[in-house]
Amino acid sequence: MDCIFCKIVAGEIPSKKVYEDDTVLAFYDIEPKAPVHILVIPKMHIAGCHAITPENSAVVAHVFEVIAQIAAEQGVKDYRVVTNNGADAGQTVHHLHFHILGGRVLGEMG
Repeated sequence: MDCIFCKIVAGEIPSKKVYEDDTVLAFYDIEPKAPVHILVIPKMHIAGCHAITPENSAVVAHVFEVIAQIAAEQGVKDYRVVTNNGADAGQTVHHLHFHILGGRVLGEMG
């Protein structure tokens, strides 16, 4: 599989890790859009929101538990969680991932 996030999970591409357990990896975005910009991904390859099923949805619930923990550890009380699903929505890496953005006033999305 030619997935950059799968390669990061496998240790083939380095990342600045923030959190890791058996099912989730979190690391700093290489092109941050806010003072805090962390990507949280399931280690299991899930192409996007459209590929969440009853069989893999527990890992997504765990991702959100990890997001809350990371935000607290980063000292951000108010933050945005974003995921893109599909090319028209701006998804460039087709491996489910969530952006934690915070550390400043983010303003309206649009």
